[in-house]
Amino acid sequence: MRKRLLAYGIFFVVLTGLFLYFVFAGTDNWKAKLPTVSYVKPFAFIDQDGRQIDENDLKGKVTVVEFFFTTCKGICPKMNTSLKKLYSQYKEEPDFMILAHTVQPEKDSVPRLRFYADSMKIDTKKWVLVTGRKDSLYKAARASYLLDDPANNVEKLEDQFIHTQFLALVDKAGNVRGGVYDTLKKDEMEKLSKDIAGLLKESPGPNGFVNGVFGNNPR
Repeated sequence: MRKRLLAYGIFFVVLTGLFLYFVFAGTDNWKAKLPTVSYVKPFAFIDQDGRQIDENDLKGKVTVVEFFFTTCKGICPKMNTSLKKLYSQYKEEPDFMILAHTVQPEKDSVPRLRFYADSMKIDTKKWVLVTGRKDSLYKAARASYLLDDPANNVEKLEDQFIHTQFLALVDKAGNVRGGVYDTLKKDEMEKLSKDIAGLLKESPGPNGFVNGVFGNNPR
C-alpha cells in the first residue's frame, strides 16, 4: 500500500510539473518582473514637428518619460546629458523611445522644441519632445507617471510648476513599471538601463491596447 501511495505521489508531482511546464513554456510568466505602479491614461500632445502624439504612439514601445523645459539652467541639462547615454545605447532598438514633456508650454512652442531637439542632435523619431495644455501635461505627470504629488494641483494652475529629475518607464502594453528613476544618480540610471533591456524582451501580452487606448487596466 505504501509503495502504491508513493507511486501515486510521484506521478502527481510529475504530472503537476509537466502541467506547469506547458503553461509557462515559451512565456515570460515564470520570470520575476518589475512591479506595475500605474498605467498611461489617454493623452494628446503636439511634438516638435507639429504632429499630434497620443497614447497609441506608445503602443509596442518601451518608453522612458521625462518632464523638462527648454530654458532650464539647473537639473534639465544634467538630466538630458544622463538620458543621452541611454539614448545612445538604445536608439537602434525599434521598440524604444523617449517621450519628453515640457512643463512650460506657455514658452516652449513647437519651433522652440524643434530648435532644442536640433541643438541636442537627436533623432526626434526616437526622442520625442511634446507640448500642449498645461493642465493636461501636469495631469499626465501626476496621474499617469507618478512624477509629482497629485496634492500639488490644489494651487492655481498658473502658479504650479513641476521641476523634477525623475523619470518613468512604460512597457509595451502601457503599464508604468518599476517606480521612478533619478537621473542624477548613476546607480539608478544603470538600473533603468537594465530594466529597459528586460522590458524590450517582454511581449506586450494578450491584453495590450484595445480600441486605441491602453485596455489592460481598469478605468
